[in-house]
Amino acid sequence: MGPVVSAFEVIEPRGAESPVLVEVPHAGVHVDPESLSWTIAPARSIGRDADLYVDALFQDAPAEGATLLFSRMSRLVVDLNRSEADCDGDAVEGGGRAPYPRGLIWRMTTDGEPILAARLPRQEVERRLDRFYRPYHGALSALLTRKRERFGFAILLCAHSMPSQSRRGHAEGAIGRADIVPGTRGRTTAASAVIDAVDQHARACGFSVRHDDPYKGGFSTAHYGQPHRAVHAVQIEIARRLYMDEQSLAMDGQGFPAVRDFGRTLVARLTSAELLGQLRSSPPFDAREI
Repeated sequence: MGPVVSAFEVIEPRGAESPVLVEVPHAGVHVDPESLSWTIAPARSIGRDADLYVDALFQDAPAEGATLLFSRMSRLVVDLNRSEADCDGDAVEGGGRAPYPRGLIWRMTTDGEPILAARLPRQEVERRLDRFYRPYHGALSALLTRKRERFGFAILLCAHSMPSQSRRGHAEGAIGRADIVPGTRGRTTAASAVIDAVDQHARACGFSVRHDDPYKGGFSTAHYGQPHRAVHAVQIEIARRLYMDEQSLAMDGQGFPAVRDFGRTLVARLTSAELLGQLRSSPPFDAREI
């Protein structure tokens, strides 16, 4: 048996810890052999539907006191930013009737190509949940709990990238997108101070910003983002044109350093004394488990 690729990695802060956790669920491209046996999608889809290099864009987060959590697995194996219940019946035996083809288990790429050789049996879905999904979210929940207990609150930055224009697999048509899209589901998943800090920092760096359009925040943002319980979550989508060639999938040697610096300084902004002071003065939270 060959070496087993770790499903995810946690990099702890270097130096003093902050309340910030950066999670990157979609940068991975690994497909384990069992999942590969069910997969008929072209190999290029693994790269085109990954948030390539986003883990590298935020590699400096631990130097700013944040914890960095990132998955190594392709989202074509299991989408970590979906609910366990988000199962399309055309993709999974016994699944629901939801027509969306990119739920927990994707059955179609964003280029409109089929992914699965056949509907997955429930046993295979459970294998993927036990091997990849549940350990990832177990680690994510534990890290947030640790930070909230230590600091009184936690800030979750859900880091993603997006195609610079929508593809045919998306409903909004082939339109251009802003450079940075913060998603907070109508400003409900984080305190205004956190949301405004992200928006203002992106604009100060010279990026165009469009809040919640076209992405309002996925499962992690909605599930963990509960400001009334002192967990603030913001999803951030970065247009890929800023740091990579979207056709060759190669890193852009000129654009990448600027976006990496944006990632570092954004984390620094979220750990600033001014912002943390605002959150400490917020009303007490409900101390139930996350």
